[in-house]
Amino acid sequence: MTTVQTNKVSDELMAAMNPAAKKEKSTAEAAQDRFMTLLVTQMRNQDPLNPLDNAQVTSQLAQLSTVTGIDKLNTTIEALMGSYKTSQSMQAADMIGHGVFVPGSSIELQDSQSLFGFDLAEAADNVKVTITDKTGAVVRTLDLGAQKAGVLPLAWDGKSDDGKAVLPDGKYSFSVKAVTAGKKVEATNLSFGTVSSVSTGNQGVKLSVPGVGDFNLSDVRQIL
Repeated sequence: MTTVQTNKVSDELMAAMNPAAKKEKSTAEAAQDRFMTLLVTQMRNQDPLNPLDNAQVTSQLAQLSTVTGIDKLNTTIEALMGSYKTSQSMQAADMIGHGVFVPGSSIELQDSQSLFGFDLAEAADNVKVTITDKTGAVVRTLDLGAQKAGVLPLAWDGKSDDGKAVLPDGKYSFSVKAVTAGKKVEATNLSFGTVSSVSTGNQGVKLSVPGVGDFNLSDVRQIL
């Protein structure tokens, strides 16, 4: 009868051949193991007439607990950040194809139609919007009177101040002057555009708005 010999595979070889079975310890866990080894060794070899100081041991244990807690906190924060980025990406993807108001001073006039706006930090007694062409010449002035705080969308049909001439399609710019009791009110100019794509990187999630630029989700003041 033929005898088939088998070799016993050592645990070390199994571990080496199976990287997935390896689990590296965190810095805090490694430090904890070293501390406990040193503490046990010190207690075994302590002088009976001069035992370890309980207060010192307690202090060391407290410091070790703090390090372990910080390590666990960092791990939790990293997990939360990953979840937050995923949530942001999904939220941003839903905005593709939607019109948005984002910080900017440009107006895109197409087929004698355009949208833009501004965001007032507080209510104003008098608001004036000035639209200029690419040469800087004023082509339209809008006196809006008193306005409440918040985002105010505006539409422009491309007509000049006399209401007769219709300006050619293209790029225009605008500025906003808002005052209350003679004092300036902070106003953020808002350009309008359609989100075409979303990208993620070291700077977080970015929305691409053709003709306007790339923006963070937090930059969006209003979605249409």
